[in-house]
Amino acid sequence: MAEEKTIVALDAMGGDFAPAEQIKGTIAAINDNSNIIVKLVGREDDIKAELAKYQYNADQIEIVNAPTVIETSESPVKAIKTKKDSSMVTALYLVKNGEADAIISCGNTGALLVGGQVIIGRIKGIERPALGFVMPSLKGPVMMIDCGANVDARPEMLVQFAQMGSIYLENIMKIKNPRVGIVNIGEEEEKGNTLVKDTFPLLKECSSINFIGSVESRGITEGAADLVVCDAFVGNVILKMYEGVAAALLTKVKGAMMANLKTKIGALLIKKSMKSTLKEFSIEEYGGAPMLGLKSLVVKAHGSSKAPEIRNAIIQCEDFKKNDISGKIAENL
Repeated sequence: MAEEKTIVALDAMGGDFAPAEQIKGTIAAINDNSNIIVKLVGREDDIKAELAKYQYNADQIEIVNAPTVIETSESPVKAIKTKKDSSMVTALYLVKNGEADAIISCGNTGALLVGGQVIIGRIKGIERPALGFVMPSLKGPVMMIDCGANVDARPEMLVQFAQMGSIYLENIMKIKNPRVGIVNIGEEEEKGNTLVKDTFPLLKECSSINFIGSVESRGITEGAADLVVCDAFVGNVILKMYEGVAAALLTKVKGAMMANLKTKIGALLIKKSMKSTLKEFSIEEYGGAPMLGLKSLVVKAHGSSKAPEIRNAIIQCEDFKKNDISGKIAENL
């Protein structure tokens, strides 16, 4: 019996480099996986012009015309309500109507969050969906949840985030009994703001997770936990700082390597090892951030995403579907 295909609706017009990088990433994904079909949603003429640059299996790509685009500066609620023919809203409805298994967008984060809840809907019993971003650490991948959906969260919501993140890590990342920590300004239980102090005992009492206590922000990159829980304000600040420091450090390292003839020779000698190391610490390797708690998969990729991140986000959708993450969340929560 032929394996069931995974159908991904990709917002081809959202993001800084759309549709060029979206198309390039799509081609890479379908070339690596014959079990995926990508529905490219956006301005048909623009998509066709980009596709003309590549050789690919036409059976794995479908174009869905959507003439308008939700811009980054637009009001999320207003955009979802008024731009029904936009690439993002059209892609969301493909998922809602069962014509696609997942949606990926690099576009307006707020609009995608609103659209995910209003159009696709939350799993029964879930108070709020949360964005779970997977990032590298010295000991392997770490998921931070929430990193962008709920700036003002309640303790009960953070407990659900921990439960949903644990299910994702166990089934997608294959991390058995993942260690869960709450982001704090110290490791002591009595430290933290009101939200952390009120959430801490609830996490301790939650028998469905492996709670290990507080984790300082530096502990995230050290791999102190497999899953770190926080509200979206804290999570987004950490994420942006992480990306900024990584980019600045890489610029400095490259500058030092190119400083003179000796350093250039040294750079040449370590080029292969350096490339492998940098790949391990690249956020592109983990694709976008899944919005956990919705009836179907919504993936938010960076606005500045290039083809590798798009490709990995698409591949991620197949794993999500195969492991029925939404079903497991509904069953366990």
